[in-house]
Amino acid sequence: MYLVTADEMRRMDRTTIESFGLPGRVLMENAGRGATAFFLKAIYRQSTGPVGVAAGRGNNGGDGFVMARYLCQKGIPATVFLFSPKDRIQGDAAANLKLLDSMGVPVVEIVDKAAFEAQKLLMDRQRFWIDAILGTGLSSDVRGYFKTVIDSINNLNRPVFSVDIPSGLNADTGQICGVCIRAQATATFGFAKVGHLTHPGRSLTGKLKVIEIGIPPHVAETIGCRQHLITADMLKNAFPSRQPTTHKGHAGHVLILAGSPGKSGAAAMAANASMRAGAGLVTLGIPKSLNPVLETMVTEPMTVGLPETDQGALDESAFERVRSLIEDKRCLAIGPGIGTAASTGRLLARLIEESPVPMVIDADGLNLIAADPAVLSRRKAPVVLTPHPGEMARLCGLSTAQVQDDRIGHARDFAQKHGVHLVLKGAATVVARPDGTVFLNVTGNPGMAAGGMGDVLTGLIAGLIAQGIEIFLASRAAVYLHGLAADRLESQKAPMGYLATEVMDTLPEAIKALMGENGRLFWPELDELTYPTRPAGE
Repeated sequence: MYLVTADEMRRMDRTTIESFGLPGRVLMENAGRGATAFFLKAIYRQSTGPVGVAAGRGNNGGDGFVMARYLCQKGIPATVFLFSPKDRIQGDAAANLKLLDSMGVPVVEIVDKAAFEAQKLLMDRQRFWIDAILGTGLSSDVRGYFKTVIDSINNLNRPVFSVDIPSGLNADTGQICGVCIRAQATATFGFAKVGHLTHPGRSLTGKLKVIEIGIPPHVAETIGCRQHLITADMLKNAFPSRQPTTHKGHAGHVLILAGSPGKSGAAAMAANASMRAGAGLVTLGIPKSLNPVLETMVTEPMTVGLPETDQGALDESAFERVRSLIEDKRCLAIGPGIGTAASTGRLLARLIEESPVPMVIDADGLNLIAADPAVLSRRKAPVVLTPHPGEMARLCGLSTAQVQDDRIGHARDFAQKHGVHLVLKGAATVVARPDGTVFLNVTGNPGMAAGGMGDVLTGLIAGLIAQGIEIFLASRAAVYLHGLAADRLESQKAPMGYLATEVMDTLPEAIKALMGENGRLFWPELDELTYPTRPAGE
């Protein structure tokens, strides 16, 4: 499923109008009619009463005019509050405004703060609000008069339905442009926008439905959209079928380098998660002094004690032994709990340069790379990086806040610059590949804000790659399954308090749901979602 930016949506509208001859007024009519049907289903059926339509002067306001007309045709009292002089409305929006006048639909012009104050009593009488003030083109902060309008509608504490996107939300990043409408539901047109599904936009959008308005599906390919939503349909056939004669050697062998004093749990979780992913064999390479500890923490994975520093971290002198261990493996994962000793960093750099198999790098491995990201350009095999926002900030030389302000942009830029696959964890995990293609994941919940979740994801990705699943597909499948398992636990246990090891143990159930007919068992169709109000953890 495509996710589009504001510019991509504009170009698709223009292409549909100019190349296919479908008038813009028809698109607006389809948008308003479809949005009205969704408004009645998602908002109005809960109770009845007058509807206020807050409209701006652009096409977003035009969509609101169409909705007001359809509501009045159904006998539902609707009043348009136009936050612009009528004579400034142009094009298709002007034509629909004229229709309102001819039908006797009330249109109240509110052109300044004085007029706004004069109409406050009438505004307060509206039982519902339709937000058609600002559209997807907004990129700067909302100030002055419109800020007052948005704040006032929010403060009325009435159900709000947004047209295309909540006014004040950046369609490309999901960030708030100073102030933003808090919608209970949103009808968007043609395609979901990136900002609908990235936080905080995901919480402000409410229940989202994509309305088909007549844009041919292949136009998105023509425009070159590079953002997608990870769905069950694209993943359910990812897993290779197993023949009756399949044995553990066929199912792939993972090598994981992890652990240091005080962080043996990270190593154990990564190794066990690879087994839960379906890998046939897992070898866990650890500092030799930890071997007695890890042998009691893992049962199915094998352990190998490796040379260590005086402080008990993996030492560069382990390289030759590791290189021999890689020979019959299909994937190498490194990073969970390894620490940031200089000697460990040199070992990691040599492995990046010489490993013949794909690498998954996480946690302290990422912190070591942050000192010299250029080492990634010397990689011998494909690399997957799995940073959380803080690690991503260190990799990019930015603040965590800067990363969070444009998660997709920073993930894409880093993946393209360094030629790696990148999984930026967090609420709406971003999966980017070297050509700039980006996928967004919406499974998962705030209960995942707990230690060890990233270690499980590392092992899961490595376990899927080892089974022969293409590296980018494996990355997408892993983040989807990771969140799906957590969603299952949230529904069965509680919104919080479940553990990373429980997510790991639920992975087979999530894989079964994904592969079978119930692939959407814990995450329904996009237009049936009510998004959580709290962001998910890492």
